[in-house]
Amino acid sequence: MSPKNVQDMYDAIIIGAGAAGLCAALGMYRSEEFTQLKDQGVEPRVLVISKLQPLRSHTGSAEGGIAASLGNIEPDEWQWHYYDTIKGGDWLVDQDAAKILAQDAPMTVINLERSGVAFSRTGDGHIAQRRFGGHTKNFGMEPMERAAYAADRIGHQILTTLWQQCIHYGVEFAEEWYASDLVLSEDGERCLGVVALDTHSGATHAVRAKHTVLATGGAGRLFHTTSNSWDLTGDGMGLVLRASLQIEDSEFVQFHPTGLGHTGILLSEASRAEGGTLRNALGEAFMVNYAPDHGDLAARDVVSRAIRAEVEAGRGVADPKDPDGPHDCVWLDMTGIDPDHMHAVLPQVVETVEMYAGLDPTRDWVAVKPTAHYTMGGIPVTTEGQVYTWDGERRHDIAGLFAAGECSCVSVHGANRLGGNSLLDACLFGTRAGQQVARSIAEDPAQINEEFADPSDDTVMDAAVDLRTAHMKDLLVAADAKEAEDGESETSDIEHNVYGLMSDLGALMDRDMAVLCDEQSITDALHGVAALREQLAGMRTHMDTAAFNQELTAIWEASHMLDLATAMLTASLARHESRGSLKRTDYPDRNDDEFLCHSMTRFVPAGKPGDDTVADGPQEAQVTVSWQPVHIVDYGPGARAY
Repeated sequence: MSPKNVQDMYDAIIIGAGAAGLCAALGMYRSEEFTQLKDQGVEPRVLVISKLQPLRSHTGSAEGGIAASLGNIEPDEWQWHYYDTIKGGDWLVDQDAAKILAQDAPMTVINLERSGVAFSRTGDGHIAQRRFGGHTKNFGMEPMERAAYAADRIGHQILTTLWQQCIHYGVEFAEEWYASDLVLSEDGERCLGVVALDTHSGATHAVRAKHTVLATGGAGRLFHTTSNSWDLTGDGMGLVLRASLQIEDSEFVQFHPTGLGHTGILLSEASRAEGGTLRNALGEAFMVNYAPDHGDLAARDVVSRAIRAEVEAGRGVADPKDPDGPHDCVWLDMTGIDPDHMHAVLPQVVETVEMYAGLDPTRDWVAVKPTAHYTMGGIPVTTEGQVYTWDGERRHDIAGLFAAGECSCVSVHGANRLGGNSLLDACLFGTRAGQQVARSIAEDPAQINEEFADPSDDTVMDAAVDLRTAHMKDLLVAADAKEAEDGESETSDIEHNVYGLMSDLGALMDRDMAVLCDEQSITDALHGVAALREQLAGMRTHMDTAAFNQELTAIWEASHMLDLATAMLTASLARHESRGSLKRTDYPDRNDDEFLCHSMTRFVPAGKPGDDTVADGPQEAQVTVSWQPVHIVDYGPGARAY
């Protein structure tokens, strides 16, 4: 659905309709502040903008579980979950935020259940839990069952439940709208709203808001081999970079060890939690050599690097779909799991293997390889979701701007995320961001005071719309007209389209940054991204209307991806160490003396600092990296072994 009329001013707009965005909306609508406003006859104006129909959001693909110390299977303590999260993140975790994550996890899961999430059950009716990589009892001892699950379709359960609750509360959605620009005040200290394209009508709108919440998800499409939806193009992080704000710890990208060989489609960690074993070409269960105490359920970065080590040692296998191709996979052996139990608790894994590999996992070994899965870094936020910048000494809040979910970095994942903590992060901190926005709205509802604080804000917003509209018209020059002007052939133009560019970017990032990298590979990738940026600058769409023009939004997505890739590579080059998911073979050890800190990366456009008026991103900009200390509260850095 789309709003019948775009309001002059919203109390809040939320960009993204996955778990984080929907939880932010529900956090507002369920708050005491909203209840009091409605009792006073004031109806807050809230709009959720999503480039997808909400039920197509990537949250729905999450399979294994959501972590919480419920203790339904065996005794558990939130302090153990807290410690595991810090250790899993290789001590790059902000411990004040991780403490909130662990303490509030049980109530977050219980509130999801009360909202209608149909969790799997124990024999006595409690929420069922299973083991997940890196989760332990007694501060790093033996593995334990902490992930609450719904077979292997927990994301689908959570997403549909949250969406139904939003419909119940009357949340307004602008579906299949694309937020193309984040608009800040002239001084860059306040967010005024966004510019958005209604892809159905082709109309560009200025959506003004006192509060803007970015919940756009991750950026898995930066890599060709990815478990992520093709729609995860880093839009929120791209919007922030384009506005000359910072992103935090962008160099840390998690590779899930068990992507289906030729597709990258995720085979849930639950497959190993239920008894699956990783084997090399010799049939050896090799993880005991890399993580003696945890084996196949060590942290994901540990398992991914172990797979790469086996492949580089000549013990990899070819994907049966491409028997003459590279031996870059290992086997996932699930044949030891009772077939009836497998179908009951891993139905999606079974269906995926049968459909895409043509195999029966109850009888056949399945070829798997690491697949890009999660971006640990993102837009820097406080534990209340407030976006800020770091000046080298302290934080500066960007008034009216919030973020939550995978596009944000509250830094509970550090350098590597534990399984089950992503859904928890999105739901818990999405709710907290919504509650904080509700408190702010209650102080000054738009319905009572519709004027901007500064009259010049209207001018800034109108200029942003005009700039985006002009850029869009330039991109909508029909292909045949461009060919006539440039003397290029139709075949050449079609071969070099934006989708080919995205594919080239994914192949480049797979080659130079997947699991392992060094200075040479990072530098090569930066040169490759620069060449792709030049290629993108000359692209136009193949139709001359904006309505239902997926190529138009794909060009904007590609611009976000190139900006984010540049930031990610620059931050990776600046971090002269290996930590968590970032393994630099030229700096193989962790270096706490110099790099126990968060990278803060930003674009400073060429010309005057702070000039963010380039419609399609900072084409010529200086990329700067500064460093923010990690918040150490309870646990100093220690050895990270499994």
